Amino acid sequence: MSDTEQTLSIIKPDAVERNLEEPIKELFIKNSFKIVKQKKVQLDKKDAELFYKVHETKPFYNELCTYLSSGPILVMILEKTNAVSENRRLMGSTDPKKAEEGTIRKKYGLSIDKNSVHGSDSQENAQTEINFFFKN
Repeated sequence: MSDTEQTLSIIKPDAVERNLEEPIKELFIKNSFKIVKQKKVQLDKKDAELFYKVHETKPFYNELCTYLSSGPILVMILEKTNAVSENRRLMGSTDPKKAEEGTIRKKYGLSIDKNSVHGSDSQENAQTEINFFFKN
């Protein structure tokens, strides 16, 4: 039985604005991720609120939703063995200043808010998030 999983990755507005889609995708590919599907979308605030509903009780919720809907994003389904945990490792700490060398957020993140990428935090959330963007 294979441990191949899928996870959702988002290249956030700050990274898209700085034309970092290709360098970030290269990092995924170099780290043996397969990009199964991808598309560029622009969320409105309501969609961002739905996507981040899991965080709605947190103090940063409104800013998070405003930010995610502030410009185009690139959403991708990544596939690999242990994709969820491997993607989280590759992304690095939410705070780019605390992220390990070589991680996406260390390389490209601007701040805790503008940290360039989002990745699912569990298998269950990965499925929910993939369905949110790639409903067939």
